[in-house]
Amino acid sequence: MGMSKTRIVLAVLLALTLTLALPSVAKEKDTPGRLLTGKVLDSGDSPLPNAVVYVTDSRSRAVKTYIVGADGIYRFPALASNVDYEIYAQANGKTSDTKKMSQFDDRKVVNIVLKIDTR
Repeated sequence: MGMSKTRIVLAVLLALTLTLALPSVAKEKDTPGRLLTGKVLDSGDSPLPNAVVYVTDSRSRAVKTYIVGADGIYRFPALASNVDYEIYAQANGKTSDTKKMSQFDDRKVVNIVLKIDTR
């Protein structure tokens, strides 16, 4: 009697351990890094088509760019989670404020609105 009870407890413990270990592994696999997304807006809060968004890796100084469409939306998938990024947009010779995405921000999806004073 005592033997089978111990076995059952061990089996349950093992099942629990496996269940707890799985989510963290799955998370790492399907989303490498973070997704930075957002909108470029003008002074009247309208989307600014054809604005260029610049994302600078503060460690390597490498720059990624994205040209927004008519909806003003930009996307930078798979950004490293252990690096700070600086983000700004440019349109018609004007530049938005520079925003920061910190490595200590542990959200998988970071949404940043960039505003360009078009007046």
